[in-house]
Amino acid sequence: MPLRDEDTESIAFFQNRGTWLALYPRDALAVDVGISSEGSGFSSVTLAHNVRTKSEVDELLHVAVEVGAIRVKPAADTFWRSVKGINILNCVYHAQGVTLPVAFEIVRKTIEFTDERSGQTRRRSELTKNELMRRMLSVCVHNRVEFSYVLADSWFSSKENMEFIRDELGKQFVIALKSNRTETLSYESKRQGSFQRIDTLDLPEGEPVRVWLRGLDFPVLLLRQVFTNADGSAGTLYLACSELDEGGETICAIYHRRWKVETFHKTLKSNAALAKSPTKTVRTQSNHFFMAIYSAARLEWMGVRHGLNHFALRTRIYLKAVRHAFEELQLLKAA
Repeated sequence: MPLRDEDTESIAFFQNRGTWLALYPRDALAVDVGISSEGSGFSSVTLAHNVRTKSEVDELLHVAVEVGAIRVKPAADTFWRSVKGINILNCVYHAQGVTLPVAFEIVRKTIEFTDERSGQTRRRSELTKNELMRRMLSVCVHNRVEFSYVLADSWFSSKENMEFIRDELGKQFVIALKSNRTETLSYESKRQGSFQRIDTLDLPEGEPVRVWLRGLDFPVLLLRQVFTNADGSAGTLYLACSELDEGGETICAIYHRRWKVETFHKTLKSNAALAKSPTKTVRTQSNHFFMAIYSAARLEWMGVRHGLNHFALRTRIYLKAVRHAFEELQLLKAA
């Protein structure tokens, strides 16, 4: 069966191994090529080659002309510009063993710019990921989601996020820090501007130390945690906690719950088919993402009800669907 996109209803897509076959009205295809559809001069077949950036389009056309191709028209934007590789941010709520999505944001890279180093054309979002994170947290508060801590990795460890969580939302946080983050052990040293990298401190493992991070107007607890990677190598994790009365074990236990968002992302990909959408435009992809997140939430609810994990539930649903399809097939044969 063909795959259709509601934003380009006149096109039918057929997915093959590594390629796509698209059926498009002959007259419209001729207009796109820039020649007349009358007579035998138009074969009604075109070959499309997709690349990541506009600069790659120019490079590819240059190579094609060098090997003998004839440039019929210059490269130009098309109305069906597809969207690929969208970044998505998720905010999940975890309590009493249950993890549910409470907010999400799609990073819409609508602004084109030229990279100064590479000279390539790239795209960026009007809002940064940190701004989107703060917007998600505001949505959670507006929707009266009751929570005490915000947990995040080092990508979201900006001082603006920390100030927003503590001062504007009135919540606490445990956020991972990059090893090059700078701090000082006293307010006097902070006033003098005497800071040093956190990875140069002789911090005892698992014991929080009160520090002042550069740019932050309030102190936090800094904790160093050493862990073993899958390959046997040792890694170091630095955590900043805004609650100054928490102990090291409690901070580590709280931050460990952040892993629930990684589990949620895994079920989005493996059980809710997030990355297997045939959609090509912003609107249709946004709809697909929402339904994938909704499906993951339903799986979580069903898992609580039946005492099964998401993978076991998916297998059960799949087997039930196959069994039902087989029964329908038997009925059709008997008819």
